[in-house]
Amino acid sequence: MWVDPESDPRQVGPEPVDEQTTLLEYLRAYRLTLEMKCADLDAEQLAARSVPPSTMSLLGLVRHMADVERHWFRRVMTGEEVPRRYEREDGGPGGAWSGAVADPSVVAEAWDAWREEVAIADRFLAGADDLGMLGRTPDGETVPLRSVLVHMIEEYARHCGHADLLRERIDGRVGQ
Repeated sequence: MWVDPESDPRQVGPEPVDEQTTLLEYLRAYRLTLEMKCADLDAEQLAARSVPPSTMSLLGLVRHMADVERHWFRRVMTGEEVPRRYEREDGGPGGAWSGAVADPSVVAEAWDAWREEVAIADRFLAGADDLGMLGRTPDGETVPLRSVLVHMIEEYARHCGHADLLRERIDGRVGQ
């Protein structure tokens, strides 16, 4: 088992009863799950690719999720004009994956970036009391905060599934 259910840091008490608290709690738990899946690994292990030709790695997931947090909360919900953190040399997307190399400084920067984006998102969410508040996507479509939160939960859930498989391939560790 990955972690003793009695000491699982994702379990914080009774189930939330309102919509906003429920969404925020699921997002918090999935963020923590990503951290747990990467725990106790060195730079080489974090940068290990899944299977060719994929460029997916745990380190790439951390970098990708930093950009996802940045996009949805800063660009869409607050309208900040911030660039992607990770782009390929040709300016295209995918730099989160291709730049995820086995270098301790790259690992440290990725975690710093992810934690910074999560903290910014959390500050925004702490002041957002209306799940119907609208953000605007780069193509001009409006999207309510509720949809952004559900999307973020989906994004983390999907990638935590990838992280399960990547971690198992690295050291055989499996679990909830």
